[in-house]
Amino acid sequence: MSSEIFERVARDVAAILPHRAGDLARLTLLAESGVPVVTVVGKYNHGKSSLLNELIGRQTFAVSDKRETVALSDTVHLGVRWLDAPGLDADVGTEDDRHALHAVWMSSDIRLFVHAAKEGELDAKEQALLAELRADEEKTKRRTFFILSQVDQLADEDELHHVSDAIRAQFADVEPLAVSSMRHRKGQESGKALLLQKSGIPALQASLRAALENVPQARADEAAQLHDSIVAELQQVRAAQNARLDTLRETQQQQRVAFDHGLTAVIAKVSGDIEAMLNALGTDHAIVPDTAKDIYASTAGKRERGHIQIAYSRACIAIDGYLAGHGVVELPTAQQTAASSLNSVMIAVMGVSVKFRKDLRKMFCEASGRERMQRDFTHYYELSADRRALAARIAELESTLAAADHASASLVNLKAAR
Repeated sequence: MSSEIFERVARDVAAILPHRAGDLARLTLLAESGVPVVTVVGKYNHGKSSLLNELIGRQTFAVSDKRETVALSDTVHLGVRWLDAPGLDADVGTEDDRHALHAVWMSSDIRLFVHAAKEGELDAKEQALLAELRADEEKTKRRTFFILSQVDQLADEDELHHVSDAIRAQFADVEPLAVSSMRHRKGQESGKALLLQKSGIPALQASLRAALENVPQARADEAAQLHDSIVAELQQVRAAQNARLDTLRETQQQQRVAFDHGLTAVIAKVSGDIEAMLNALGTDHAIVPDTAKDIYASTAGKRERGHIQIAYSRACIAIDGYLAGHGVVELPTAQQTAASSLNSVMIAVMGVSVKFRKDLRKMFCEASGRERMQRDFTHYYELSADRRALAARIAELESTLAAADHASASLVNLKAAR
C-alpha cells in the first residue's frame, strides 16, 4: 500500500478530526515499513552525540563543548536509522524544536532520553518531556530508555547513587542506565574489557538489540491501536452529528407542521369572516361604474368598494401578523425591486387592493383560492432567513456525516488491504 494512499486517507480523516493530525502522520509513517529508528533526545552538551558515536561504533555525529546539534542529524548503520535531535533547550517555536518534535514523536521507534549525571536531578523541561515519553510508551509501547550520561565526571559511586536516587524520587518507575562514552572510547583504544564493561555501553547495546527485535511487532500493534482509536472516534463523531441532524430535521418538520396548521387556521378565519360579510350584502353596487359627474360624490358603488377594501385589508393584516411571527416578511433578495414598499410577501401573494365581490370570493371563499394562498405563503416561509439558516445547518451536518462515513470506510479498507 503506497504512502500516497495513506496520506490521502489521512487528509480525509483530518478534515473531521483535526486534533488527530499527529496520530495520522504517525500512522502514515508506520505504513512505510522503513528501517527501525532510534532517536537520542536531551539538552545539548549532555553527551548525546558522543553516546550515538559509541553505540554505532564510528565517529559520525559532531561532538563539541559548545552547542553543535542545531538541526536534526541522522545516519543509517546496520539496518537502523539513528537520529540526534536538537537540544531540549532550543528556543521555543524555532525550526530546531520542529525537527526535535518530528524526531521524537513522529519518526522514532525507540527513544534514548539522555541526562548528564553531573547535572543532578531533572529540570522542569526535562521532567515534562520525560513524563510525556513515559505516557506515550504506556500507550504505544515504543520504548524509552533513560540514559544517565557522563558518569565518569562524578566523584565516585556514592555520588552516582545519590544522583540516581534523586531522579527516582522524581520518577519512581524510571531506572537510570549509567553510561560513560569516555570510558567506552578509552576501553576500546586500550583493549581493557573491564573499562568497556564499566562504561555501561555494552549493556545498553544489548538492551537496544532486544528492543529493536520487537520493533516490527510494536509497529503493528501501534498501527492497529491508532487505527482502531481513530475509527472509534470517527464513529463517536458520526453518532453525535447524526443525533444533532435528527434533532434539526425533527425541528424543521415540527416547525413546518405548526406553520401549516396555523396558516390554515388564519386563512379559514379570515375567509369565514369575508364570506359572512359578502353574504350579508344586498345589491352589488361595486360593479356599477361611476360616471364623470360622480367623481367627487359619495356613491353606493364607492362606498361598497371601500367596504370591500377594508375587509380585504383586515384579512391581510391578520395573515401578515401571523407570517411576521414566523419571520416571513420580506421577499428574497432575488425577487426584490427598486421600490422597497413593494418588496413584501403580502403584496407578492395578495396584491395591493381588491374592489369587487367576485375577487374576494375567488380569493377567500373558493377552495382553490385558499389553497393558492396556503401554497404561496408556505413557499415564502421556506425562503425566510430562519428556515434557510436551518436548512443550511442540516446540509452542513449531512456533508460532515458523509465525510465521516467516507473517512471511516477508507480507514477500514486500508486495514483490510494491509
